[in-house]
Amino acid sequence: MKYAVSANQMREIDRHTIEDIGIPACVLMEKAGMAVAERAKLLFPKEGKIISICGYGNNGGDGIVAARILFQAGYQVAIFMVGDRTQATKETRRQLRIAKNLGVSVMRKAEPDEYIGIIDAVFGTGLSRPVIGELRALFLQINASGAKVLSVDIPSGVCADNGALLGAAVKADVTVTFGWQKVGCLLYPGAEYAGKVYVDDIGFAGFMEPPKRFYFDERPSALLPVRKKDAHKGSCGKVLVIAGSKNMSGAAYFAAAAVYRMGAGLVRVITASENREVLQRQLPEAVLATYEVSEGMLTAESVEQIKEAVFWADVILLGPGIGTGAVGASLVNYVISNCKVPLVVDADAITVLSRMISEKAGWDISERLHYTAKLLPAGTILTPHKKELSLLTGIPLADLVAGLMDNSAACTYQNELIYVKKDARTIVSFGESDYINVTGNSGMATAGSGDVLGGMIAGLLAQGESPRMAAMSGCYLHGMAGDVAAARKGKHSMLAGDILEAIPAVLTEQLYH
Repeated sequence: MKYAVSANQMREIDRHTIEDIGIPACVLMEKAGMAVAERAKLLFPKEGKIISICGYGNNGGDGIVAARILFQAGYQVAIFMVGDRTQATKETRRQLRIAKNLGVSVMRKAEPDEYIGIIDAVFGTGLSRPVIGELRALFLQINASGAKVLSVDIPSGVCADNGALLGAAVKADVTVTFGWQKVGCLLYPGAEYAGKVYVDDIGFAGFMEPPKRFYFDERPSALLPVRKKDAHKGSCGKVLVIAGSKNMSGAAYFAAAAVYRMGAGLVRVITASENREVLQRQLPEAVLATYEVSEGMLTAESVEQIKEAVFWADVILLGPGIGTGAVGASLVNYVISNCKVPLVVDADAITVLSRMISEKAGWDISERLHYTAKLLPAGTILTPHKKELSLLTGIPLADLVAGLMDNSAACTYQNELIYVKKDARTIVSFGESDYINVTGNSGMATAGSGDVLGGMIAGLLAQGESPRMAAMSGCYLHGMAGDVAAARKGKHSMLAGDILEAIPAVLTEQLYH
């Protein structure tokens, strides 16, 4: 597990390191500049001109140090200062004076397309205002120059807290950041603008309070439950998958097959009777039970069958493709009223649940979330995409589009619930913490991908993972399977079945074979 920090956290860490611990700011700046210079030597050829474009804050000072070190190593490097020189920090003024004394050229004007390499050290993590005017034009010139770009700490113009572009931003090939990853380099569009990110230790003292944002950068085997040598199908967990409806057999197949692929011992599928033949053919390993509908409602025999299955299960996955009509509503009502085991609520079940909550018209967001927590067993995992999350919580869709993590506090009104907020960067929220999933790709925006995710999470739960760990690990491994599928089939051509078939390659760490 690795931590990601916001702008405010980074400011407090910086202050604590300098003021409380006593490490001088000039030492941190020198080490930061050295780290940038070492990465620059790998990115930029020694032949050709390099420009370090620096602001007057401490981020600019880091860029000046890097330019000076490169100059002393024989690179053709110059410095171009931008911004209000009256706002220059003490350390940046000192570093600029040192660079001039050593003979580094400080340009009055710079045309980005004249250089093969550009160091972007204009703004650091503290930027909060939009980039306008000449700076905006400069950033667009840098992006159009064709030069290789290395950003210092975070690409200038990217918000460190949520990855948003503040008017305009530099698009880097490489970003060198210090101490810890920045949240803005993990979330889109900032993640795209940051390019390859390197996190270098320059001697920061550490956290005063435990960080609330984190991500994984682990081998898959590190996230898998231990499988005992004397394991049997009963000891590896029994999962009930309630999924699929008439003409929606695929949802049940993808979810149930993913549960098995993750290592669960037994899977029982409850689905519409019309799906029996196709599921028996596609997944003969599953125990299949089908329900009948009479006059738009489940028959009494079907209700008894569901009751027995709910009692049998160690874990329940509810929702993929069940429909949002009367039958789907009956399934959701029965399960959430009687479930005593870990529960994953996905897809249509979330829509049905949101309608149940919407009957309490006029409640504010916190009241809706409190009611949701009362309806569901503690530890329930919900897996909504943005529209479903908006329906469930009452948070306006536009606010969720602007930033899934900005609403984390609201989405975790009750710590017992875990929200897997699906997006290009899926966010798993619980309590006051957020896990940011960094695996996966745009090819996963295909029907059935979410069904596979729900099954993977349920499979991990069945083997004893905690709901929080199952949600996080499931997202991480699901994204890795998507990356393998994209490598094999291409992002335009991959299907949910390709993600499913890539799971064994991920779990055995044969990632691209």
